[in-house]
Amino acid sequence: MILEVCCDSIDSVRAAAAGGASRVELCSALGEGGVTPSAGLIAEARKIGGIALHVLIRPRGGDFLYDRAEVDCMVMDIDNAVRAGADGVVIGALSPDGNIDIGTCRRLVGAAGSACRNITFHRAFDLCRDPFRAIDEIVSLGCNRILTSGMAGNAMAGAECLKRLVEYADGRLSIMPGGGVGPHNARAILDATGCVEIHGSLRSAVDSAMGYRRPGVAMGVPGADEYSRMVASTQLVAETVYNITGNRK
Repeated sequence: MILEVCCDSIDSVRAAAAGGASRVELCSALGEGGVTPSAGLIAEARKIGGIALHVLIRPRGGDFLYDRAEVDCMVMDIDNAVRAGADGVVIGALSPDGNIDIGTCRRLVGAAGSACRNITFHRAFDLCRDPFRAIDEIVSLGCNRILTSGMAGNAMAGAECLKRLVEYADGRLSIMPGGGVGPHNARAILDATGCVEIHGSLRSAVDSAMGYRRPGVAMGVPGADEYSRMVASTQLVAETVYNITGNRK
């Protein structure tokens, strides 16, 4: 059983490795659903040993319909991730009618090349028109797995759909549940679906070390607490690993 932890900071990558996760999906701006991390973040994350590194390729938040300039951006980001030593990349794009954008995705897979053949199709899948047609198309692109909540608000709610997706995929690629995953439900999701990989952020709030704190000024959403951030928790990662494998770090 494989646990992948979604991380948007070096602290989170360290926590995922320390807790015994098998793999990291590295991104930035988890509040936006994740976007491509910076070159510096990828390079620093690559220095952390004992854990595989997959890099999210997504130029912005919002929908998964991209114009030519955005696709060019993603191709360059894939090249950067591969050069930095990423073990895999995480991609996805949809057409206006809700189907997989085959042309764009083929270009992204091609950009990864032979140096990086571990490719995940991300949760754009959950917004597609026909998941079974999408599986066939994603298989044809050469992807290794699909990250999905089972077309639901979270993976537990989508467990029945996830099971059907696993049966339909029939070993052609891996179906990896994600969305609302924690130590309390990871084992139940795997048991209910027949999946062998699972994905979660497994975060907890961390207080800032800043002593001086100016009140009433927010850098992002008005009223946001600039002196607290969400970081992957070594304890939550370790508990989830233990619950799905029976092994303690």
